[in-house]
Amino acid sequence: MRTRLVENMGKYTGQVLEEILTTEEIDNRVEELARQISKDYEGKVPILIGVLNGSIFFLADLAKKLDIECELDFIKVSSYHTGTQSSGTVRLLKDISCIVTDRDVIIVEDIIDSGLTARFLKHRILENQPSSVTFASLLLKPDCLKLEFEAEYIGFEVSDRFLVGYGLDLDQKFRNLPSIWAFPVDMNV
Repeated sequence: MRTRLVENMGKYTGQVLEEILTTEEIDNRVEELARQISKDYEGKVPILIGVLNGSIFFLADLAKKLDIECELDFIKVSSYHTGTQSSGTVRLLKDISCIVTDRDVIIVEDIIDSGLTARFLKHRILENQPSSVTFASLLLKPDCLKLEFEAEYIGFEVSDRFLVGYGLDLDQKFRNLPSIWAFPVDMNV
């Protein structure tokens, strides 16, 4: 198990991060998800809607590994204002630009934890009457989840810890780490 010391991050300085998913594990699982999505959407051209900013690495890697044609678009929402606690409300910061009516849509998330953002996104996309809406999320926190529907494509189930890397951030830091790291369970937030 690799660890990493947090430096120059105010109250988080001195925390020790633990690597919970390596780049190899992520790459292998993204490959498996791409094969499954390619099979399920054979003969179709789905629109992959990446949820900014967190999904950018997962979306890019997933799209490159698909064996089918696809389109890409982005939506940006926020439920975190600063720090590690959700605000409890979702704000739309950037809407999609494509037309999804009568199209197959795959919403690509970095992580589904409470399900608040996923629920908001599904309702937002359904307003435009797509043929289908599914979710591909690299990570899922089942212990926190309060969703009335299932996400179809899940990379890994993870425990309820604050995670960074591979698109996940803390106050916009750590996104560029190529693997997934967890803050301590007893993290002082």
